[in-house]
Amino acid sequence: MCGRFAITLPDDAMARAFAATPANDLPPGPRFNVCPTTPVACVTSRDGTRQIGPMRWGFLPRWYKAETGVPLLINARAETLATKPAFAEAARLRRCLIPASGFFEWTKGKDGSRLPWYIFPSQGEMLAFAGIWQIWEHEGRRHVTCAIVTCAANSRIAAIHHRMPVIVPPEDWALWLGEAGHGAARLMKPAPDTALQFHRVHTRVNANRADGPDLLAPLSPEA
Repeated sequence: MCGRFAITLPDDAMARAFAATPANDLPPGPRFNVCPTTPVACVTSRDGTRQIGPMRWGFLPRWYKAETGVPLLINARAETLATKPAFAEAARLRRCLIPASGFFEWTKGKDGSRLPWYIFPSQGEMLAFAGIWQIWEHEGRRHVTCAIVTCAANSRIAAIHHRMPVIVPPEDWALWLGEAGHGAARLMKPAPDTALQFHRVHTRVNANRADGPDLLAPLSPEA
């Protein structure tokens, strides 16, 4: 799964990278510990025109009656995306890209403690996660929500976790966003082993409210 990530690029840099028009209410950045249920920047396309705007990270199917007290759908498995009732329509009609500088996963220490790792691109400053989105409305409340699509991990990331986000390379952004016809399903596969690198980071990132660039720094031997 993907339960935390970082996005350190300024809004204008993200907008330029995706050739997208930015909304005025994008979440302020940089953000070094993005958590579920918070707003995240998402790129969508309508009639070939791209926009980048905020969505709640945590997909709410239309039949949910409340935002809380229900399963938190922050990830959508690639293997069942097209058939799971919660996600099937969005997979066909409402795909998005979620910019990230990197993401976190955890291994277990000998004492059962959670040991965080920061996973980031081997080249470049940004990743684009495959996502799906959904407008949820109930009794006057309205949220635009999203989930990150995940797949089996590649052989390098599997040493840390058995799942990873689907990462869409720039040359395939148009296909995932529906601008380049059909065939987006072929993109739902692990990134090549060479695409990502990682290092251990401090357990401070385990706290939801922790933030700051030090969360991404390699763990020092004495820490």
